[in-house]
This record gives sequence, structure tokens and C-alpha cells, in this order.
Amino acid sequence: MLHLSQDSFLTMSEIKQRAKSIFTKTAAPTVSDKFTHIPTNRVIEDMAELGWGVVDAKEVKARKAGTKGFQKHLVVFRNPDVVINGADGDTVFPQILLTNSNDGKNAFTFTAGLFRMVCENGLVISTEQFNNVKMRHMGYTFEELQSQIREMVEQLPLTVESMNKMKEIKLNEEQAKELAKKALTTRFTEDQVEAMNINLDELLEPTRNEDKGSDLWSVFNVIQEKILDGSFSYMTGAKIRKARKVKNFKQDMEINQKLFAIATEFIAA
Repeated sequence: MLHLSQDSFLTMSEIKQRAKSIFTKTAAPTVSDKFTHIPTNRVIEDMAELGWGVVDAKEVKARKAGTKGFQKHLVVFRNPDVVINGADGDTVFPQILLTNSNDGKNAFTFTAGLFRMVCENGLVISTEQFNNVKMRHMGYTFEELQSQIREMVEQLPLTVESMNKMKEIKLNEEQAKELAKKALTTRFTEDQVEAMNINLDELLEPTRNEDKGSDLWSVFNVIQEKILDGSFSYMTGAKIRKARKVKNFKQDMEINQKLFAIATEFIAA
């Protein structure tokens, strides 16, 4: 899970300790000479000019020596001036997640996210209004970045609207279990979910008082945290297994987006 309880921005030195590939100055040797390489640290510097600092950084493990320094990485940005203060005291910070690699296989990809102070975990938004924003290395400019980030920030009122709708919707026991069961399909196939014996009540049990409640927002956050932290057990055959914590940031983001999409289905229901 993306634990982002950082209350101050990371320095360039701290970022480098977490993900050296962010500072790679050249593209991978396998990339065409026509490829224009823009190191991710340049984008970090440009984002700082726009008021967005880095609160987390990660990179995937290089499985081959030749890919080290060129692998996919993640940078999470937050702007202290952009915050959602809920009437119920649930403070949420919008975030921008940037993924990139130095092997020519990925453009700069910006994804919208949310960070809840109450549970210190991040959500990744996946809706029609918040599609990923991609910027190619070739032709990258500060002006284009500024335009794209401005557009993302302008969509934030839609995030507040979605949150408020989720807080207004009350789920009965059957609906809550349906949401929990659908959420499991983000980590297992539908056939596996049908075959496994799992206590859905355990998956729906809040870990903190702030998340107690039958509204969609509270139930969703309880499930999201447990799905990513692996805070549930299940039985396959005669064996009881403990779910593993999601550690790979690519899988984390993918599951997060699917979970958010599943939850928003209940808004229109």
C-alpha cells in the first residue's frame, strides 16, 4: 500500500535513496537514437515550481543488470494548498502520481489520487473524469506540464462531489458484502473468489472508530485498506491462508483504481 503519511516534502537526496532511476541522465542502450530522454528529476523540479512537492518515491526491482537504472518508477506529489476538508473532519489531500521509465516503453503518466489523513493511506482515482494524463518525452515543456496539471486540479471539485455522494449512500448488510466480494476480484479471479471460503464480516470490520459506519465511503475505505494490507484470511480446500500485503507499486495502483471503480458503481445503483 502507498503509505504516504509524510508531513513534509522529500529532499532530492531522500528521493534518490528511494529510487535512483529517477535521476538517470541517459536512456537505456536499447532505445532508438531518435528517442528524446527527459530525466524524471527534471519533472520533479518543474512540479516544485507549480507548488507540488514529493511525498513518496519508489521503483520496481531491476531483474536484469542491463535494466538497472532504467526501470519503471513512481513519484507521488502533494500540494499543501490543495486540500479537501470534510464536514465530518475527514481531511483528504489530492495527490498526483507520476510514473515513468528510462527504457522508452513509458511516457510520463500522471494519475489523480487521494490521501486520507485519518488512516494514512492513499487511494487512486479511476473515473471517466479522471483518466490518466500522458506526456511524451519528445516535446516535453514546462508550459505543457503546467497546462496538464492545471486541468487536473480543475477536476478536483468532481472528486469532492464523488466523496460526498459516497458518504450519503447507506449500504445494507447485503450490499456491503456484495461490495466486499467484488473487491476481492481485484486480487483474485472470479472463479477463485467463488471457490474460496472467506469471512466477509471480518473483511468489513473497521479497524478504527473513524471508519465505523454503513455509508459507502466508510465501508469502501475499510475494504480498500484490508485488501491492500492483506489484513484478511481465506480458506482454499482445507488450508487457511493469510493474504499477502501488496508491495509492488504497479499492482497497488492497479488494484486501487479497480477498487475505486467498483465502489463508484454503487453510486449509480
